[in-house]
Amino acid sequence: MNKKQNSVKKLFGTDGVRGVANSEPMTVDIALKLGKAAGYVFKDQNRRHKIIIGKDTRLSGYMFETALAAGICSMGVDVLLVGPMPTPAMAFLISSLRADAGVVISASHNPFEDNGIKFFSRDGYKLPDSKEKEIEELIFSGKIDGMRAEAQDVGKAFRVPDARGRYIEFLKNTFPHDLDLTGMKVVLDCANGAAYRIAPDALEELGAEVIPIGIKPNGKNINLNCGSMHPEAIRAAVVENGADIGIALDGDADRAVFADETGAEIDGDATLAICGADMLETKRLAKNTVVATVMSNYGLEKVIASKGGKVVRAQVGDRYVVEEIRRGGYNLGGEQSGHVIFHDYTTTGDGMVTALQLLSVIRRKGRKLSKLAGILKRTPQKLLDIDVSEKRKMESMKPVLSAIKAAEKALSGKGRVLVRYSGTQMKARVLVEGEDPAQIAKLAEGIAGEIKKAIGGKNER
Repeated sequence: MNKKQNSVKKLFGTDGVRGVANSEPMTVDIALKLGKAAGYVFKDQNRRHKIIIGKDTRLSGYMFETALAAGICSMGVDVLLVGPMPTPAMAFLISSLRADAGVVISASHNPFEDNGIKFFSRDGYKLPDSKEKEIEELIFSGKIDGMRAEAQDVGKAFRVPDARGRYIEFLKNTFPHDLDLTGMKVVLDCANGAAYRIAPDALEELGAEVIPIGIKPNGKNINLNCGSMHPEAIRAAVVENGADIGIALDGDADRAVFADETGAEIDGDATLAICGADMLETKRLAKNTVVATVMSNYGLEKVIASKGGKVVRAQVGDRYVVEEIRRGGYNLGGEQSGHVIFHDYTTTGDGMVTALQLLSVIRRKGRKLSKLAGILKRTPQKLLDIDVSEKRKMESMKPVLSAIKAAEKALSGKGRVLVRYSGTQMKARVLVEGEDPAQIAKLAEGIAGEIKKAIGGKNER
C-alpha cells in the first residue's frame, strides 16, 4: 500500500480527523502539520491570508488550538482565534470576517477524551475529498516539513472579541422579523459545549424565557449525561418546569433534538416532517424535495408525499446530505440524529438555526409541538449499535451476510435492512424497518449477534 492510500486511513474520516486526544492521529505533532498544510493549501493568492480557528469546550482544545495556530502562522498566514464557538458558526464567520478558511477543533457528540479537527473552505462548506487528500499527501510525503515562511513574513494570531455577537445577530436574522418568542418557556440543554453562552443569549434576545442546563463546561463534562445524546434531561426538565419546548444541542451545536410540552422526544425525522410540510404549504421548499438519509424513517416519505413533495436519500453523514442538497438545488435536508440543514441560511447542520425554524412554525401556527409532530406516523424501526474491534467488510463475514439476507427474505419486501459502520466511532449499526415490531427486533438482534461473534469489541464479546 502506498503512502497516499495509507494516509486516507490515518487521517481524514467522514468528518475530519478524529481520535483520542494525545494519541495518534490526534497529537500535537499532527495538529502542527495540519496547520502548516492548511496554511499552504489555502494560500493561493498574492495577498495577506487569514484562517479562523474555533473550538468546543474540551480540555484538549487549548493544546490543539496552539499547535494549529503555530503551524498556520509558520506558513505566513494570520490566525483569527474565536474561542469556544459552534461548528456552524465557523461557516458563517468565514464569510463575515472575510477569511480564507476555518478550522474547528471538536469531536462533536463524542466524550471529552476524544477530539477532532475539521476544515471549512472560504465558501463555508466542509472540504471536498480532493482537498483533504492534498493535505494528507503534504503531511505523509514529508513535503510540508521543509516548508515555512521567511522570518519577516510569519503570520500573527489575533483574538476576535465580537465573534459571539456576530453569530447571535446572524441567528436572530434567520427568525421571521414579524415574530418573537415572548411568552414561550424554553428548556435549553447546551451539553456543556460550544454554545453554552451563545444559545441562551440568542433565545432570550428573541423574548423567550430560557431555563438553561448544560452551561457549566469544565473541560471534561461536554456531552456527559446531557445534550442531544441524552435527551432524557430535557424531557424531564420540560415536564418539571411546564415548558413549551425543550432543545438539546450536542457539544459543537451542529445538531438539535427536541422535547414537546409533554416531554416526548422529537428527533430529526420529525423536525424534517414538520418543517418540510410547512415549507411545502408556504411554497418555500425548493423543488418540493426534502433530502434525508438511508437511516430516516419511511414515515417521513409518506408525510412529504401527502403534501405534494418527495424525499431523496443520501448516505449517512451531514456532509453527504449537503452534497445532495447542492447537487440537486434543494434547500432542506437532514438526519434522524438531529443534523438539519436549512440551506437558505446555512452551509452545514446548525442546531440553533434548526431550533429557530421549528419555533417559527410553532409560533406562526399557534399550535403545540405535540400536535405538529403528530403529522409523522412512523414505520416501526429497530436500531442497534455494536462496539467492534475492526471494520471488516460485511461481505467477508459469511454468517453476518447470511443473517442480513435471511432478514430481508423474512420481511418479504415490506421493510428494509441497513447495516453500516459509524463514520466517527468503532461501532457497527444495524437498522431493521418493517410492519411488525417484534419481528424486526428479533431480526436486528440476530444480525447484531453475528457481528458480535465476528468482530465484537471488548465490551461485546
